[in-house]
Amino acid sequence: MLKGVVSVAPGYAGSPQTASPQAPTYKEVSSGKTGHAEVTRIEYDPAKISFRELLIIFFATHDPTTLNRQGNDVGTQYRSIILYTTPNEKEEAEVFIREIEESSAEGGRVVTEVQPLTKFYEAENYHRDYFAKNPSEAYCRLVISPKIEKVQKEFAELLKKNG
Repeated sequence: MLKGVVSVAPGYAGSPQTASPQAPTYKEVSSGKTGHAEVTRIEYDPAKISFRELLIIFFATHDPTTLNRQGNDVGTQYRSIILYTTPNEKEEAEVFIREIEESSAEGGRVVTEVQPLTKFYEAENYHRDYFAKNPSEAYCRLVISPKIEKVQKEFAELLKKNG
């Protein structure tokens, strides 16, 4: 729904273990044994949306201060992680995290990992457009919907006109 975002894909990445040629399954990743995190690959046009703008939205829509947890989801597979593809993205992410930590009145330390993307495994098809296909699911209503509403409200200038 953001201007400049070319594509998004749910998947798994970030394992410190040697990359397997075979894609892990959701069941394997959700067990916490693969070392992967549940991630979203975002391809974007930097002429239309900056990496910094994507970072702002990323940090505004999840808790980067809780280790290995997002809401009720607990485990290393739910850790906050940025997998960069260029040295510039790495530097921007690290600078942004320092800015958050320095400006935090509460003193909350950001635990978001910043690592190079070595291998991305696309998630099973049923993960694609999950919210659109399952809007009445409790997780969608209670977790995803409020995040989408927040993005639509706080980042309206970055939204596509039709979306």
